[in-house]
Amino acid sequence: MSLSGERERIVSEYEFSSQQLKDAVRRFDELADYGLSNDNQPLAMIPSYVTQVPNGSETGTYLALDLGGTNLRVCSVTLLGDGTFEMEQAKYPVSKALQVTPKQEELFGFIAEKVEDFVKTHHGEAYDHDPDNHLRLGFTFSFPVEQTAIDSGILLRWTKGFTVESAVGQDVVALLQQQLNAKSVPVHVVALVNDTVGTMMARSYGSPQTGGADMGAIFGTGTNGAYLEDIKKLKKLKAEIPGNPTHMVVNTEWGAFDDGKLTVLPDTRFDRALDAISVNPGKQLFEKRISGMFLGELLRQTLALYGASASEPFTLDTAIMSEICADTGTLENTGKIAKELGLEDTTDNRKALKDITFAIGRRAARLSAIPIAALAMSTGGLERKYNIGVDGSVVEYYPGFQEMMREALVEILGDKAHNFVIGVAKDGSGVGAALVALATHLQQQAGQDTSVN
Repeated sequence: MSLSGERERIVSEYEFSSQQLKDAVRRFDELADYGLSNDNQPLAMIPSYVTQVPNGSETGTYLALDLGGTNLRVCSVTLLGDGTFEMEQAKYPVSKALQVTPKQEELFGFIAEKVEDFVKTHHGEAYDHDPDNHLRLGFTFSFPVEQTAIDSGILLRWTKGFTVESAVGQDVVALLQQQLNAKSVPVHVVALVNDTVGTMMARSYGSPQTGGADMGAIFGTGTNGAYLEDIKKLKKLKAEIPGNPTHMVVNTEWGAFDDGKLTVLPDTRFDRALDAISVNPGKQLFEKRISGMFLGELLRQTLALYGASASEPFTLDTAIMSEICADTGTLENTGKIAKELGLEDTTDNRKALKDITFAIGRRAARLSAIPIAALAMSTGGLERKYNIGVDGSVVEYYPGFQEMMREALVEILGDKAHNFVIGVAKDGSGVGAALVALATHLQQQAGQDTSVN
């Protein structure tokens, strides 16, 4: 059967109805509530130990380190106190060999080496300071950890293609600090920040006119969310938090929503084929349906059944899908892409390729509304404006993604969906990590212990 002949059938397989969305929201709420009370759950609901969000008046210069996928970023962030900041940064690719090395020392040694290079270039004077005045660094580590303090976290598992197994079960801050100390780099790692927590902090700092952020969400290479929760609902906290705060930012790890035996997420033949060839079959099932690392592979799996020649897994970039969705008129660019994929360039095939690509992206956007709706409802946030900072290539650049996500939110919540204020938090993982490093510094100056015994 030809691709054009199967177009309607394939598109229908990627449908996800309003009722399915509402059922998934209820299931997410159940699992989130369970995760707030119990450890070692797929929907981990990890305490971040960040108990307040910034207001835009903060100042100071801090380092930020962002390991969120295939690139490492080192930043120097100067907070200007008016909701703006200045930044110096450098990016370094993380090779596939380092992503899968059995020796954690190789990965963290590489990271420390790049921090050292950056400090020598931008903050050479730091080598003259005494240890109490070393540069303070916030470490954005975008992988599941069990955070036991603001500056400590045990790696639970890798995602996004990383499989450095010797690091699992270890404190990633300690692993990095050991490598920095071995190289005599004048840097203290004072805060461990998930990228969604950082995005939330950056949104708060950069939107003082809107008020503090309620949520940070990443829709990029991977996906995850963090939000502000009533600390009384975090029943698994095992220690009193200094200052008796009323709220804490929770890192949901929502990429693992509905892991195990799927109950509410879609489960097409294409989803199953993708999962089977992934590095973590049966895990991160929500992420595999909506994130940039996997959307292109979903399209490849679909087209491969109808004569496409892109035979190697994960060789079809999600950016190609953006090109197809942005194409108009006679779909000339889509025709070129079809030929590159080994498909016959016909009018019908161009339309089929565009419709199927659109259906995959639309489903991803609709699924993305599930955790946003569930968490906003559970916290009572929709009785007012609910401020969300978003980051990531999919939400920022994929044509129509935000609009389709908002349509799904309206289907789930009705008029209350209009209370969402959603804005892109630029450089969230950089400035957000710096903001948490600042908060840690201020707590230490005030004599508050940031560790949990």
